[in-house]
Amino acid sequence: MTTEPATTPDEAWTPSMPDRGTLRAEMWLVLWVSIAATALKATLSLIDTLTSGAPISGHTSTLVGTFIVDRQWLDMLYQATFIALPLVPVLLVIHLLRRSGEGRQAIGLDMRSWPSDLAKGAVLAAVLGGLGLAFYLLAFKLGMNVRIAAVTADRHWWTPILLVASASYNAILEEVIVLAYFIHRAAQIGWKPWQQVGSSALLRGAYHLYQGFGGFLGNLAMGTVFAVLYRRWGRVMPFLWAHLFIDAVAFLGYYYLGGHLSWLP
Repeated sequence: MTTEPATTPDEAWTPSMPDRGTLRAEMWLVLWVSIAATALKATLSLIDTLTSGAPISGHTSTLVGTFIVDRQWLDMLYQATFIALPLVPVLLVIHLLRRSGEGRQAIGLDMRSWPSDLAKGAVLAAVLGGLGLAFYLLAFKLGMNVRIAAVTADRHWWTPILLVASASYNAILEEVIVLAYFIHRAAQIGWKPWQQVGSSALLRGAYHLYQGFGGFLGNLAMGTVFAVLYRRWGRVMPFLWAHLFIDAVAFLGYYYLGGHLSWLP
């Protein structure tokens, strides 16, 4: 009588790529527990703005504010929680990529090429950040955008750290899910390149609708550029760096210069 050779847990399990139906369901579920839900809320926010009776430019949107005014330590905990919890869908994406046998390297979420990624991100941030600021000022002047009060948080020693952390949160969540993961899975389920690029850009624009039509169009344009380049480079890190630089400069710049520049709404 022969006996089957013993297998270790690692030998007993091998990752396999799910079928297209499973990947499609996975993709939409990830989106709806993260960015798609935010896009729906942003749409409702725009509807509220448009039906309020006041012009769009008469409204203000805050990106980083204060939760608890009278207890600084509790406000700091609230801010940290607000940043950390929404990143759970990113961990879910990493888990799903690992489970399918691809790993986070499949979307370029690693530091193997960090000098090149960092350089590309810096160039993208300089070009798109400058254009984005100019477009925001124009859109606000034309009445297409709400006033963006990027930072209304109280001034504490930890506030600049909070602002950089908030910029990091935005960059990680949006670029990993909306750009890299979404396009990666959309390609695997058979979407054409223009569908991948267009859908990713449209989703990026949609969850900025709370800023008005200017925010939508500006992010639609940036999303298109990011999606086209991601399909060419196959790495998310340049875009993560670019987004981090853009938001960090915007947050810290508004924190230190807001109210001191006559041309800044």
